[in-house]
Amino acid sequence: MISAARRYAAPILLAVSVVLTVSGCRHRSDWVMFRGQQGRGYTANALRPPLAIKWKLQLQPGAEPTYAFNNPVVLDGTIYFGSTDGNFYALDIESGYMNWVAKTRGAINSIPFADSEKLYFGNNVGRLYAVSQEDGREIWSFQTDSTVQSSIVGYENFIIFTSDGGTAYFVTPQGEQLFTLPNPVWHYNTFQVYEDVLYFAPGPPARPHAFGAFDLNARSYLWILDTSMFQAVWYSFPALKGDLLYFSTATYRGEYWSFDYYAFQRETGQMVWQYSDFSDWGEMLRVESGRMFSDNMKLLDYLAPAIWRNLVIYTSGDTVVRAFQAANGALAWTRAFDRPTSSAPTVAGNRLYFGIEGEEAYEAGFPGGEPPRLVCLAAKNGRLLWEMELEGALLSAPVIAGRWMVFGTDRNYFYVLEEVY
Repeated sequence: MISAARRYAAPILLAVSVVLTVSGCRHRSDWVMFRGQQGRGYTANALRPPLAIKWKLQLQPGAEPTYAFNNPVVLDGTIYFGSTDGNFYALDIESGYMNWVAKTRGAINSIPFADSEKLYFGNNVGRLYAVSQEDGREIWSFQTDSTVQSSIVGYENFIIFTSDGGTAYFVTPQGEQLFTLPNPVWHYNTFQVYEDVLYFAPGPPARPHAFGAFDLNARSYLWILDTSMFQAVWYSFPALKGDLLYFSTATYRGEYWSFDYYAFQRETGQMVWQYSDFSDWGEMLRVESGRMFSDNMKLLDYLAPAIWRNLVIYTSGDTVVRAFQAANGALAWTRAFDRPTSSAPTVAGNRLYFGIEGEEAYEAGFPGGEPPRLVCLAAKNGRLLWEMELEGALLSAPVIAGRWMVFGTDRNYFYVLEEVY
């Protein structure tokens, strides 16, 4: 997430991050939780390469490249997702057939949530929508005070979301407001709820640049982090494992970016470890670091961690994948590429999947340039296992649903891949 003050002081548009992953057994084909169980970016579905294209669909032929393609929901064989064209789509995962389209008047850059009957999503004219899973019919909508570009979280009787630089809302599944928290600073919020605690909630009015752990029952903060201690621009979605909470920060510093990777005690907010690093561009001759940082900030899962066994793994938008020991922050392994990573990672079984950008020559249409690709690494050591060329750079972490992988690219292509038996 980013603060309004820092957003307008910087020369580029900035944002907050997150990744979506499914929980469940090998044959489960639903994906309804943002970043999966406790936000770990992990699924036990051991999707094994090579993968083949089941189908792909270009949503807006001839359109300009899209700036975001945030994570979909996969439920009962249907893919649900919003688009920057203002439409919310329902596609059959087997065939790609479009079951229905719900049209809105603003770009959709929120992460949707699904319950047993409805889908919830927000758009850039400041409305939260609840629509029928069956036919996309609007059941209710809720007008807010600003754009809604956050994750949407359902927890017990709460539907939780935030408006940019406005308000954190807590409403019922019927659209009735329960209570709110002021959010005068943060944009592109991403968060999760675990054991009745919201990580991260906007700070109280007296400390607007803070965020923290908010008890939904007591409606009070368990602890608060003052962001002056970080001096960062971007704060990632938090992941939980055991007693620890993991997240990262990034700051644009001209020709390079600075990164910090953290583990905190989730019950007290005390720091356990920190690892600092700078962006690595390898042998790239020309780096448009400002544009690249701006593009990353539009992805709600930017810098979100993936947790696999005793490792916390990050793709940070530069050319290096970093894996840390979860307990103490020691660097476990790194993997360098010739081009920057384009998406957050997802771990399926013991394999790590994410996107790599293409070369400038390819993007400009010249022959000989290397195209963007989907990459698979061994999670335990970063060894390259497999890769696939794509039409456009993969945006946001791939979703794993049963034997399928689902993602979108900046060229407005929507992909469904499947295992090759």
